Amino acid sequence: MNRIVHFEIPVNDVQKNVKFYGDVFGWIFQQFGDENYFLCTTGKEGPGIDGALMKKRDPAQPMVNSIEVASIDESAKKIEAAGGQIVVPKMAVPSVGYLAYFKDPDGNISGLWQPDKSAV
Repeated sequence: MNRIVHFEIPVNDVQKNVKFYGDVFGWIFQQFGDENYFLCTTGKEGPGIDGALMKKRDPAQPMVNSIEVASIDESAKKIEAAGGQIVVPKMAVPSVGYLAYFKDPDGNISGLWQPDKSAV
């Protein structure tokens, strides 16, 4: 727990960037449901994490790393007590888990990830 387990790269043209990262780095992509969101496997050897490419929702949307936690609710309380801010509240990713986004005291955005197959 409390390790970075996923990244998201927001892009304007998802298909163009799926091809780019696949051609340049050999990343393998799989679309997640009907979403314009493509999970990617970055490799099998050595340390590293996997992530996703997604359609930008805002022109200033940053690349985000998500940290796996035991409880988003408890982590949110700690974040706010330590001077951070929840910027996207806890939401379900059905049958996978829960996700939220926060800003640290310097304004950097990161995600919180809580795996839970019963999420709805």
